[in-house]
Amino acid sequence: MSTPLLLTSEQDDVGIVTLNMEHKRNALNEEAIAAIDAYFSAIPSHIRVVLLMAKGEHFCAGLDLKEHHDKERSGVEFMRVCQGWHRAFDKIQHGGIPVVACLQGAVVGGGLELASAAHVRVADSGTFFALPEGTRGIFTGGGATVRTARIISAPRMVEMMLTGRVIDAQEGRQLGLAHYVCDSAKGDTPASELALSLAKKIAGNAALSNYAIVSAINRIADMSATDGLFTEGLVMAMIQQGHDVQQRLGEFVNKRAHKVQLGH
Repeated sequence: MSTPLLLTSEQDDVGIVTLNMEHKRNALNEEAIAAIDAYFSAIPSHIRVVLLMAKGEHFCAGLDLKEHHDKERSGVEFMRVCQGWHRAFDKIQHGGIPVVACLQGAVVGGGLELASAAHVRVADSGTFFALPEGTRGIFTGGGATVRTARIISAPRMVEMMLTGRVIDAQEGRQLGLAHYVCDSAKGDTPASELALSLAKKIAGNAALSNYAIVSAINRIADMSATDGLFTEGLVMAMIQQGHDVQQRLGEFVNKRAHKVQLGH
């Protein structure tokens, strides 16, 4: 019986998806992409947030270059492979369920494309980022020109691909590739614990608000200002119909809700 490439489990209303190919630094082949697509196509209805993790020292070293080399794909064949990655990662980014990614070690090439599809990224201090496609004689194919370039800017992505330089966790946070960096040597909470804690906190939000946040904001960013403002109003009008809106607003009005303040 073959070892599953993707492990899935649950903690209450948090679904946990773990890449399980540590022997090859969790490099992604066609089967792994199909497994990611399958999970995010049919997330159980009670799951409010997904935590994306990886076994071993590395989150994901990108495209499985051995499979790519051995298959000697034609241009059309690899175009279809790219479209498979796009479909799978679109379901992560636009599926309506918040996704928190826990990063460690290599987040490289296609691994960075996968991480870029997540909504919240928590990195261990030993995490590093790179886009080495230029040095491999290939190009990005899993959505980096759309997702990653929007995070770090197109000129920065061009520079990373041309030079092949490696970015550490701290610079990655400055660029937006990570939202949090955890340094256990300095007494920080381990990245895996913080990522799970954030996932549970997000799961406590109103489900309809979470859906709107992860579904609307990136799409509005693609629109003209006029269309974006109109769409924002429509989304707010939809959220206003949520069954728990009045309850949550009532908690605030009656001083039972937490106050927004520094450190919380």
